[in-house]
Amino acid sequence: MKILFVLAHHEPTSLNAALVREAVGALSAAHHQVEVSDLYAMRFDPVSDRRNFTTVKDPVRLKQQAEEEYATQMQGFAPPIQAEIDKLMWSDALVLQFPLWWCSMPAILKGWVDRVFACGVAYGGGRYYSRGVFRGKRAMCSVTVGGSQAMYSSRGAYGPVDRMLFPVHHGILHFVGYTVVDPFVVYSPSKMKDEQRNEQLRSFRARMLNLDKAPSLPDLDLAEYDGLVLKPTAADSQGCQQ
Repeated sequence: MKILFVLAHHEPTSLNAALVREAVGALSAAHHQVEVSDLYAMRFDPVSDRRNFTTVKDPVRLKQQAEEEYATQMQGFAPPIQAEIDKLMWSDALVLQFPLWWCSMPAILKGWVDRVFACGVAYGGGRYYSRGVFRGKRAMCSVTVGGSQAMYSSRGAYGPVDRMLFPVHHGILHFVGYTVVDPFVVYSPSKMKDEQRNEQLRSFRARMLNLDKAPSLPDLDLAEYDGLVLKPTAADSQGCQQ
């Protein structure tokens, strides 16, 4: 299997970084192929604008999706973006490794998605959900959270982690066709003793070595929506004119 890790943590001694190192070592020893995009180490620029492209379709107004489709046709992505696209297309599985910040992914990781999951590359032309570009491939979020597991329960102050990850699981990974593996979640890593930390590393290693068999979230089958016509709302109409 070919696995791409996208790491979004600024501290090399963090548990996030340690989890990736543990997985890379185990997977390489088992003869899997691994690539790592360490976004902070790469100084990845999360701002999505004309810097994404070496081509220009419309010099007057930046229409993001139109420019992405044009760049796809003309091989016009800037080299740092094309390099990440190449890794994404190469991989059989994608692992997003990040700390949960403000109930979401860090801005640098969201920017990576904004720039790399380009229209024409990761979606477009009716290619989404069960008809997505990456159908048959797997993706997983590996996440650390500051609070306890009880605080992230259905009765906890924050609510379930799965609820917070829904925009990532459903709106990003499922949308482009991935089979989304159940997330790997580590609670309160800053309060862990060494043995507890090592246990998490062992668990993550086992998860990664069995990624192809790991339980996954339910997929959305677009066939269930064929023929379904929804009347646009005023908000939909406004969104089309942005």
